[in-house]
Amino acid sequence: MKGLILLSAAFVVFAMPTSLVWLLGRRLRVSSWMLVVFLLAGWLAVFVGWGLSQRAQPSLFPDTSPCHGISATPVSQYFPPDSFCLHADGELRTVNGPNAKLVFWTAAGTALAMAIAAAVARRRQRG
Repeated sequence: MKGLILLSAAFVVFAMPTSLVWLLGRRLRVSSWMLVVFLLAGWLAVFVGWGLSQRAQPSLFPDTSPCHGISATPVSQYFPPDSFCLHADGELRTVNGPNAKLVFWTAAGTALAMAIAAAVARRRQRG
């Protein structure tokens, strides 16, 4: 039963939005390579952003949280995605490095660029 629930959740969260974006793009006659790049970059941005925002949270293994053992409180920020440790003196220190943030911003920028490029290509195709 758990497997069926997980499969249904994966379908609703991942497969349905992907197929809807694909079908809408094909209906608008956006090229396939633009749709593939848009979907891959978009999902990469979603998953990396989620990972960045949840890194300090002690959800599964509390002892592995970066804030554990230093008497700091984990704080999440969802956009731009980042995780912090709130120390006793009120200072927020990030637990994510610049490389992970670069991956997020590159993926988000690529997805945005593909959406703009698809709109420009469609306008040129019509006119």
